[in-house]
Amino acid sequence: MACSRHRSGRRLPLSSISETEIAAPSVSARSRYLQLALIVIAAGAIYPILYLRQSYQTTMLEVLKLTNTELGVLYSILGTSFLVGYLPSGWLADRVQPRMLILVSMVGTGLLGLWYATLPGYSSLLVIYCGFGVTTGLTFWAATLKQVNLIAGANEQGRFFGILDGGRGLVEALLASVAIALFVFTTETRGAGLAMGFRDVVLLYAVFCIVVGIAYFAVSQPVAVEKGARKREGNLLADIKTLLRIPEVWLVAAIIFCGYHVFLATYSFSAYLQEGGFGISAAMAGVIVTIKLWLRPVGGIGGGLLGDRFGKTAILLLSFLVAAASLVAMIALPGIGSTVLFVGLVLLVGLITYTIRGLYWAILDDCHVPANITGLAIGIISLVGYAPDTYLPLVNGYLSDRYPGIAGYQFYFGYIAAICVLGAIATLVLMARLKKKG
Repeated sequence: MACSRHRSGRRLPLSSISETEIAAPSVSARSRYLQLALIVIAAGAIYPILYLRQSYQTTMLEVLKLTNTELGVLYSILGTSFLVGYLPSGWLADRVQPRMLILVSMVGTGLLGLWYATLPGYSSLLVIYCGFGVTTGLTFWAATLKQVNLIAGANEQGRFFGILDGGRGLVEALLASVAIALFVFTTETRGAGLAMGFRDVVLLYAVFCIVVGIAYFAVSQPVAVEKGARKREGNLLADIKTLLRIPEVWLVAAIIFCGYHVFLATYSFSAYLQEGGFGISAAMAGVIVTIKLWLRPVGGIGGGLLGDRFGKTAILLLSFLVAAASLVAMIALPGIGSTVLFVGLVLLVGLITYTIRGLYWAILDDCHVPANITGLAIGIISLVGYAPDTYLPLVNGYLSDRYPGIAGYQFYFGYIAAICVLGAIATLVLMARLKKKG
């Protein structure tokens, strides 16, 4: 029987390829990179509207007439929606064309944003935030990752996922700059007040989501359900059992679990900068952390390119080791007193964090996951990998209360450094397994 070569190098019967599907290699490089660019813009546009509290929390409390507790409830609902949606998100991505799910997600989020811009009451906000959890978690998350996996060639996974994370960070930074300029113009130049300023910011993100969603769907092409894979067979329980028997799935989940710890740890850098005894003001700490954010495109894209050239697992291993060493150095530096070195380490850990984020989903393509259940694999891995969202803030809070001052942060970063070592071990095991399988 005639055969076709799968992206992993295995030969597949031509009879297993649907004539109505388009494998990534048959789509022009220009089209694939255009699709990637629009996915990057979509990912960079869809999440900021959910997390406006990062820049506008005081304004939100005032114009939406919320208490801090009520605002916390909104984000608790959002986080719970994400956690519940990870597994069905992957299942859905295996059954519906990802480009269709991305369209629904962008337009749905934009429409919820238009409702949000009316500055509704608390009961309506509960519905809106629950809706955000559906449109950005259930229908968007796995679909986006799977679509990038589909449009990237076998030797492009690192750069495509690196561009996804790094480019998304760049889009978020650019949109945030435009949004804050619009907010200042509305509230100060026009003197229209905080409510109008916040409304304009929400409208900016909402309209942008709708436009990007429609543009993406218009230019994208249906890509093979899995580059030469068989059509959906079996049932959900059987598919889950298949995935749980693959050691590489657990190793990828462990790597993402460890890498996500490092990312969440960077949220504490601003406070540590101020309390580390270096005389760094709140404003200067904010500037340093902002510079770190602009390193995301460098770390994500650069890490992806290095991964394709020198091996994705090799760069991940090096990144975990450098992150662990840097965190240990950050723990020791307050006693040494070198401000310049301390700030340099903060930026280095930030850069390494984005390198890890840019690579850890790219390794899934090497792990011999059955092609027709890649989306489900993404859902299962996400459920494990992003679990730190549910408890790491509690660990941080406990250590900060139990050991006031810089000591709490030092224990916290020590814990993260240990997790980095575990991430390096998981990466080494994955490297060995992949090498053994060829």
